[in-house]
Amino acid sequence: MSERANSIDGFAKTIAEVLKDKKYSIDYYQREYKWESKQLAELITDLTGKFLQLYSSDHKRTAVAGYPGYYLGSIIVSQKGNQPFIVDGQQRLTTLTLFLTYLRRLQAELGTPEVKIDELIYSESYGEKSFNLDVPDRNDCMHGLFETGEFEALPESVESVRTLVSRYSEIEGLFPDELKSEVLPYFIDWLKDRVQIVQITAYNDDDAYAIFETMNDRGLKLTPADMLKGYLLANIDDGKARAAANDLWRSWMRRLEDLGEGLSADFLKTWLRSQYSTRIRERKKGAKPQDWDRIGTEFHRWLRNDAKRVGLESSDAFSDFVTRNLDFYARQYERIAQAEVSFDAASPLRFIRFNADHRFTLQDQMLLAPLCIKDDAVTVDAKLEIVGRFIDILLAWRIWNSRSTDYSTMQYAMTTLMFRIRGLSVGELARELHRYLVNEREKFDTNDDLVVHQQNRAQLHRVLARITDHVTMCSGLASNYVELTGGNGVRYEVEHIWANHPSRHTDEFPQESDFARHRNRIGDLLLLPKQHNGSYNDDAYELKRPRYYSQNLLAASLDPQTYEKNPGFLRFVAKSGLGFRPYEAFTADSITERGELYRAIANQLWNPADLMHTAGNEEEE
Repeated sequence: MSERANSIDGFAKTIAEVLKDKKYSIDYYQREYKWESKQLAELITDLTGKFLQLYSSDHKRTAVAGYPGYYLGSIIVSQKGNQPFIVDGQQRLTTLTLFLTYLRRLQAELGTPEVKIDELIYSESYGEKSFNLDVPDRNDCMHGLFETGEFEALPESVESVRTLVSRYSEIEGLFPDELKSEVLPYFIDWLKDRVQIVQITAYNDDDAYAIFETMNDRGLKLTPADMLKGYLLANIDDGKARAAANDLWRSWMRRLEDLGEGLSADFLKTWLRSQYSTRIRERKKGAKPQDWDRIGTEFHRWLRNDAKRVGLESSDAFSDFVTRNLDFYARQYERIAQAEVSFDAASPLRFIRFNADHRFTLQDQMLLAPLCIKDDAVTVDAKLEIVGRFIDILLAWRIWNSRSTDYSTMQYAMTTLMFRIRGLSVGELARELHRYLVNEREKFDTNDDLVVHQQNRAQLHRVLARITDHVTMCSGLASNYVELTGGNGVRYEVEHIWANHPSRHTDEFPQESDFARHRNRIGDLLLLPKQHNGSYNDDAYELKRPRYYSQNLLAASLDPQTYEKNPGFLRFVAKSGLGFRPYEAFTADSITERGELYRAIANQLWNPADLMHTAGNEEEE
């Protein structure tokens, strides 16, 4: 074995130095890309937040070279001959590659001065492009995202491909609007030349994995959570109390990590933000980070500096902070995390799943904010239901009015609202959030011309799933929301009632563009299983209609048979007063009429008065 084979190198490198014209491989057993929405949000929020602290509108672009470096962690590489293999850090490098791919497309769309970053994403040899993270089963997906920003991940696609597409689709909403401007080249310069990663390179696998195990198993890599725990325990004088706090801390961190990687750190940030932060950085250039922002990047330092304001002034206070406060909020956070990935149509926590499906990651802090340690189980559930309902209604209104529900768009408004609802009673909470909704300008009745397009198709799929599920449940049948959103292995698609044949409708629409727009209106849409949609979506309405009868009730309501043999559905129609009726033919006016029906269902389903009813208070303000 050569001397080189026994050596280990460690250097701080910029993102450009790590990725430019490099070709990394990943062993087959490490290939799954598993980062979740919260981890992506944390990375992009940290990077953009740090840059905005440094940037000033009077800076020239060359000033970026003097900005302080930003440390983004370490990666471990095993160098096998001429080929480097990633041992630790592929999740972060994969996410950075997705981020750079997004930034490449964004600067082209904005027409800002181009920063050359293609070489950080792929390299070219003899006219053949290949990605710098060389994972064969991802190549088609990465090529699609690189060339068009789109790729259809099928249910049978490998997990990594589905995750890549999901995370890429979320970047647009996480990237701050203030950087989608002439500031973008500054940010890209800073990202590639001032953000640093420590690259540790070993020249045999044994050394590489020994380093990995040492850093992760032997405590050399202290996390902010570790440092926070150390600070809290060091201030508990009594040995037994300290041991009890330590055991409880370790138990909760382990339980949360078992639910999802990184969830323990997410909990600590969410808990501290929800209960103790009072200000968030204003959405303007040069604004300084406030306590909400600092908790997101250095919660261990923030608590040490603000201990007195939190009430940590005695050994007993430190002990209670862990054994009472942390224990209570961790328990509720665990329930929230579980509710985000499960579904019980009768549970007061069901709205948490709906909001999570819209990838609304801001809900966790809002759900915890009104909770108090003294709250009993009934009170906790009522508060969680009220906040969950509120978010559910607000998101539905925004989607219906083609408004963004992205993290960067809603972060400031929802965080300032979180400050207002902290610690409120059930009645106060319902009134505050009801008042907020009453004052919203855009609701279902402000848009009678909702159309589906590529950007909102996934959101409207979920809206249609809720409307369909509402009709189903109100007709006395079991909820089918999970199935409609693909959770039971059945893939549903948005079905157009009109087939895409303008020639069949020239009497109503001489222009194809007018036909296409009317066909995309909400009243022409249903959800059908892909296998059925694909088999007859090209047929004329008269041939489709009898087949709709065997599908969900929203689709079946087009067919006259549904009004003969469905007593539960007929009772629902009579009680609700909704304008259901069958259609022998489906014309342009029929689409408009069905759209009005959907809007009427939506007004009943997403009703702000339900917040007051949940609180046991019929009085509306």
